[in-house]
Amino acid sequence: MAKDTGDKNGEGTTYINFAGVYAHLRDFKKAMENYQLAISIANETGNKDAEQRGYDNLACVLWFLGDYFKAEQCFKSCIELVEEMTVLLQGNDEWKIAFRNERDCVSRLVRLQLQQRTERKTLEALLTAERGRAEALVDLLESQYGVRKSICSLSKQQTELIISKHISSPTLFLMNDTKSVNIWMLLKGGKQCGFVQQGVSNDLTSMTYQTYKQIGVNKSLWKKILSRKEIEDQGGALKVLYDMIIAPFSHSIEGDELVIVPDGSSFLIPYAALVDQNSRYLSETLRIRLVPSLTTLRLLAECPEGRHSTSGALLVGNPWVETVRIKGCRPFPQLPGTEEEVKMVGQSLNIAPLTGKNATKDRVLSGLNSVSLVHIAAHGRTETGEIILSPNFPAAKRPKEKDFLLTMADVLDAKVHAKLVVLSYANSGRGKIKVEGVVGIARAFLGAGARSVIATLWEIDDEATLAFMRHFYDHLLAGQSASKSLHHAMKRIRESEKFNAVKHWAPFVLIGDDVTLNFGQ
Repeated sequence: MAKDTGDKNGEGTTYINFAGVYAHLRDFKKAMENYQLAISIANETGNKDAEQRGYDNLACVLWFLGDYFKAEQCFKSCIELVEEMTVLLQGNDEWKIAFRNERDCVSRLVRLQLQQRTERKTLEALLTAERGRAEALVDLLESQYGVRKSICSLSKQQTELIISKHISSPTLFLMNDTKSVNIWMLLKGGKQCGFVQQGVSNDLTSMTYQTYKQIGVNKSLWKKILSRKEIEDQGGALKVLYDMIIAPFSHSIEGDELVIVPDGSSFLIPYAALVDQNSRYLSETLRIRLVPSLTTLRLLAECPEGRHSTSGALLVGNPWVETVRIKGCRPFPQLPGTEEEVKMVGQSLNIAPLTGKNATKDRVLSGLNSVSLVHIAAHGRTETGEIILSPNFPAAKRPKEKDFLLTMADVLDAKVHAKLVVLSYANSGRGKIKVEGVVGIARAFLGAGARSVIATLWEIDDEATLAFMRHFYDHLLAGQSASKSLHHAMKRIRESEKFNAVKHWAPFVLIGDDVTLNFGQ
């Protein structure tokens, strides 16, 4: 009928359906013939969506039959078509994330390359994984910095050169799979030091939430997630994750910094608190920094000089939220401790913070694009970390969300020029887990142009936060880098009598570049 009516798209769809039935019947020859017919028609009509699906399915059949070379070529065609279609979405970050999340043929190609178990294919798998890592964020950063050299359009040799050029510290690149975690270690200059594929009996998300249970935080989250048998080994999940991710390469880590490129739920692992065989925390010996992708390192290193502000600070604490309501949430209490926190930072910088009814959404947005430091201490939305500010119209009995909720879209539109954004409130490092990584407010600030972001994985009490931030800013304003300042603050709190529990010093993570601020110089 499709042929008789000249319905080419209908004809192509029918071939796809035929192929699926033949594959189910294990008649793989006819399955491949029908996939190839569907691909040919889609190419003829310019239907990239159908062509991509055809290549994806054909690759899986070829892989099953052991024809790895042809399967790789099909997967690569599939990836190129996804990238071509993504360009059509232009600047819509949310659509790009959703589309790439649905069409994840990158992870299948990585599995195929790793299955071949050669050194060359292991390196190719790393380059493939990097090609698909945080692509929407890379698009945002390229547009912010005026750079148009996406790694997706480069050759393998060019990609290797770019990766090697901007790796200055030992770097662990993680990629989650259904029953395993793939980990590459890269040393300075991009030298591939090693690769391991670690099997997991429990999925990584469950293991991460077991660390939260062990630490004694985020109870409402881990109670929903943990349904399987928990890790009972001595040292618990913090030691198991150390043994899985860090231990295979511990002998190769030189210097005092470790960069980690996480994947999916591994963004939420409290790396600072992972425990080695000698019961030492990882952060006792190493400064830890997360980056969404290796390409992010390149974009940050090559961004135009003068892109980021060198002076000024936007300090926001204890917004007035008495009339603020969000569906499904309890009323929000005032946070006097956060006001004390930003006033402490303000005194050091001689800058008046925005607090109470002055901390409106409009005033915060107007200040984001002109300062070197942004520090926000407020309530955050549990699911995404989006920030609850004072309403633009405080006299309103029931303010609308758009008048007080600082969303990811708001941040992305703001064109942030800060070197450092500190999100000092509960769950600011959380968000939805996508192929893109953790999609939350911290990512939005990076995508909007911030060079680095400090976020938190869970809530800590006001007094502990104040003590932590006092130590952090003592070092930061003395000219030390963000990672060194964070490292020293963790050390001081860990060694204190009152706040030495893991829950007080381990939730803070540095994402992006390791910046230094030069106030007053």
